Amino acid sequence: MKPLIVVGGGIAGSSLAYFAARAGIQTILIDAGKHTASDVPSALINPVRGQNGHVVEGGLEGAQFTFALLDELQKQGFEVPHSRAGVYRPVPDEKTFLKWVKNLPEGYPHEWLDRAPLQTNLQDHWHKVLFLPVGGWVDGKAFCTALQEASKAQILRQTAVSIRPDGVVLQDQTFLQGTVVFCGGSHGATLAGFAGTHRRGSLLLLNDTLSPLPVSFGIYATPSRKGGVLGSTFETPSTECRPYGLPLSSLSWLMEKARLTFKTLQPDLSGVWTGVRYSGATLPEDLLTLTALGSKGFLLGPKLARDRVEQTLIPLLHQ
Repeated sequence: MKPLIVVGGGIAGSSLAYFAARAGIQTILIDAGKHTASDVPSALINPVRGQNGHVVEGGLEGAQFTFALLDELQKQGFEVPHSRAGVYRPVPDEKTFLKWVKNLPEGYPHEWLDRAPLQTNLQDHWHKVLFLPVGGWVDGKAFCTALQEASKAQILRQTAVSIRPDGVVLQDQTFLQGTVVFCGGSHGATLAGFAGTHRRGSLLLLNDTLSPLPVSFGIYATPSRKGGVLGSTFETPSTECRPYGLPLSSLSWLMEKARLTFKTLQPDLSGVWTGVRYSGATLPEDLLTLTALGSKGFLLGPKLARDRVEQTLIPLLHQ
């Protein structure tokens, strides 16, 4: 049986390597560890997205699957900082409220609150607050690391300089033959010459959290392993990975939004995290891929990886 070569060690690639290796597939994970958006210190797991209240198809099941996977890792001795206590989504006015109500399918787990709970630190001007019990946050880097270690896959910390369906060439010119699945994000896609949309965003790292439970509308605040985060800024989309920099104009925008969102805003800053999301990909038709999930990586990635292994890879590799 040919080995499986997974290119990219973000949440998609790490999940794919985990489920493939557990299925008895010889798995090699290639990950250079550069500019990985999945190393985000606190990723929001939220199935109702954006300021228009878009309900992600498969998002509820994806969130439940992600939390079940975290339980599975914990039973194996891996501690991944996270919370599944839910997400609060405030809405500013009656018009937005009615739109979101219309978007929510019948029976979807949620609760509308007439006022913001005290522990959220939200301002009083919000019209309503949507509580999503199936939601939370996760330490992205710890999650990916746990998946990689639990998989016991062979991990090569190199860059794939040439990617083909039947193998890859590494930076040291070694050729690895096998069935390739490209799971790279913005950095990997840029190196490979794959088209798509790249959008840089930054989080402020805080020594204390602004809210003990995740809050999100336009910007978001969540706890993290070492305090909390406040984000996110989004720079102008690009055609390639541009991983550096939080412009002062974006910082000013973020802080003004935070001032209008929260009652108390005296963050003790400890740093800035920046990552680049990859979406809208145009990829070779003959190459197996699991990429371009954008901001929905931790919501959908693990379940999509399990499904790809069971529905595609196991039948293909056992031919």
